[in-house]
Amino acid sequence: MDQLKAIKYFVKVVETGSFTLAAAAFNVPASSLSRRVADLEQSLGATLLKRTTRTVNVTEVGQSYYQQVTEVLSLLKDSDEAVRAYQSTPMGVLKVSAMVGFGERILIPLMDEFNELYPQITLDVTLSDEVKTLARDEVDIAIRGGYAPQERVIAIKLMENKFIAVASPSYIAAYGSPKSALALKKHKGLFFNTPAGPTPWLSEILGLWQNVSAPSVLTSNNGKWLVDRAIAGKGILLLPRWVLQTYINTGELIELEVSSAIYITQNPDLAVYLLYQKQRYQVPKVKAAVDFLVSRVKLAGAF
Repeated sequence: MDQLKAIKYFVKVVETGSFTLAAAAFNVPASSLSRRVADLEQSLGATLLKRTTRTVNVTEVGQSYYQQVTEVLSLLKDSDEAVRAYQSTPMGVLKVSAMVGFGERILIPLMDEFNELYPQITLDVTLSDEVKTLARDEVDIAIRGGYAPQERVIAIKLMENKFIAVASPSYIAAYGSPKSALALKKHKGLFFNTPAGPTPWLSEILGLWQNVSAPSVLTSNNGKWLVDRAIAGKGILLLPRWVLQTYINTGELIELEVSSAIYITQNPDLAVYLLYQKQRYQVPKVKAAVDFLVSRVKLAGAF
């Protein structure tokens, strides 16, 4: 039995939920693929898949086996690509995942420049605030805000991710400028909605952390809309400085000076990280992108 091929067949069945679809992906008869998976189960002495006339379901041990072998297959793919591409021109498809706000303001303009430098690299850029797993989602580079992740990847700090509170001149003229963190509770709030929920407004006052969030007049995961509403005087907005600095420079928004700093978490050590799997750095397209992004963000003074 070709165990590696059988494992690939099994993985594809899990991912498609169908022997027929998996067989079509490999251009082999479904009966042949099914026999290979059955041989794999027999060699392991375990049932990986529960089959009925209509559905295919993964068993508990099958799910555990799937998670382990997908990592192995990913490592094999990376190793093969690294050997084939050794000392070659950066080329191929580069998959990048980034936060929407960072992607729109910083990454996309840089990727246009990168594309000019490396025309043989085809960019596949996804902007989403959903967390991506590098190996599982086949992402070469991910850019995330938060803390250095615990997963087994290289994390390079690209820039600070300090949140600041702002309001428009018209809002301040109408409602005043809060001088203390607690005073924010009497104002109107514009909140960014993350996959984990709206970001809270927190402040450490006399040694105790308190939620000082204003009543919400708008919650959205669209940062541009929130900024537009803030400029229109609809409320106070809390977002990273790198998002808001342009509007502060133009005078459209004013950074609020309150007695206690405002955070979205009790751990204020937030940053924006560039993530990649260690072994992927040997692949020319990944090395070129990592080196380019780190140097260009530094050059732009985004740290």
